[in-house]
Amino acid sequence: MDYIIKGGTVCLEGEHFQADITLRDGKIWSLGCIGHKGSEEVIHADGMYVCPGGIDPHTHMDLQQSPKYRSCDDFYSGGVAAACGGTTTIIDHMAFGPEGCSLRYPFEQYKKLAETCPVDYSFHGVFQHVDESILQELAELIEEGFPSFKAYTTYGYPMGETEMMKLFPVLKAHGGLLTVHAESDGITNSLRQSLTKDELAPIGQARTRPNAAEASAVGQVLATARACGDAPVYIVHTSAHESVAQLRLARQEGQRNVYSETCPQYLLLREDKFIDGGPLEGIKYMMAPPLRQKEDNEALWSALQDGTVQVVATDHCPFTIEEKQAHVADFRGCPGGVSGVEERMPLLFSKGVVKGRLSLSQFVRLTSTNAAKIFGLYPKKGTLLPGSDADIVIIDPSQQRTIGKDNLHTTCGYSPYEGMTTDCTISHVFLRGQLIAKNNVFLGQKGDGQLLRRKRTVPYEDIIRL
Repeated sequence: MDYIIKGGTVCLEGEHFQADITLRDGKIWSLGCIGHKGSEEVIHADGMYVCPGGIDPHTHMDLQQSPKYRSCDDFYSGGVAAACGGTTTIIDHMAFGPEGCSLRYPFEQYKKLAETCPVDYSFHGVFQHVDESILQELAELIEEGFPSFKAYTTYGYPMGETEMMKLFPVLKAHGGLLTVHAESDGITNSLRQSLTKDELAPIGQARTRPNAAEASAVGQVLATARACGDAPVYIVHTSAHESVAQLRLARQEGQRNVYSETCPQYLLLREDKFIDGGPLEGIKYMMAPPLRQKEDNEALWSALQDGTVQVVATDHCPFTIEEKQAHVADFRGCPGGVSGVEERMPLLFSKGVVKGRLSLSQFVRLTSTNAAKIFGLYPKKGTLLPGSDADIVIIDPSQQRTIGKDNLHTTCGYSPYEGMTTDCTISHVFLRGQLIAKNNVFLGQKGDGQLLRRKRTVPYEDIIRL
């Protein structure tokens, strides 16, 4: 079916204006009253904002986090949540494979897992070790349309400078991008191992993963990328104000290919969530990096405004309340991760645009356009220009919604944002020209999502527009 969206404010990465949009054959056909056939279904969007479908480049669907725990949203339930929240594309960070496995191995597993996804999707590769065979596979996978990969500086396969010095040159030569979970393995593990029995409450997550642990690793990663000729690097879920300062300084000193994301939890929540309501409540907020302080929230909002941080993703990786609360006596065994793929866009519009922290164009760039450019999807995704996929979210600022477990589609049964009221709702969501969600009701089909092969990263200067 073809559609005309009439009367809304069309929001692009650099401007917004009132215009009709015609959707035909899954693409944006025209902006304005051009080429209407008269047979299109009309969607009236007076007083609403018409934006590119959201792109969340950091999810963990169906992730086996440990032998005991697997994230409770698979690609179908997580995709439904994404659709109802205005996100039409996800790029998933895959779990580690078996010890010593090839770089390609997780891709083959995840292609099967994602067959049920109702929104479009792609994958980031993941490094567990580095040798000549891995470097060969890396170049091949980039050419096949998967140009981004993840390294962790902690957890089971921590990558240090030596490994990254091998990865960055190959990635740079082939147009790839390294994304990094940056926390100091030495600091976090030393602090966790030194805890006494009286220090195992949920607040221990914040105490043992301090700002310094993140900032130390961010500094190391940026220095290594610089030593490799300004190789492109992307810091995931930035949370600490010291990390923001390092990212900003790196660019000021001429390191241009530095990118970063943050998440709603680091903009809107603080570490008192670990304490308020007692341990059974606090354990629900277990995530890494942990929630931080007001100073960090404010630094991240400023970083979104000045382009130091270019993307708001989610790190969507929920587990059930029961799985979390089983570790209330010792937070160290608790699976880490929370929901966010459904909450992200209405929260950022409400707490960003409505509150005057972000312009409409900044909102579009942070939720869609910048991710499309950084991860090789633009202009197929991330814009409403003619010829692009008709991925559209219509936001209604005249309605409010209080986030609660009864109006979310995640299977975890709760949200870290429960009780927050958004000054907008998601009215309509289109994926490639088809209506897949309307007023929080999913209308799409299991398996309708397409696996996206991506291009190489575009230059930093073509991404950052304040």
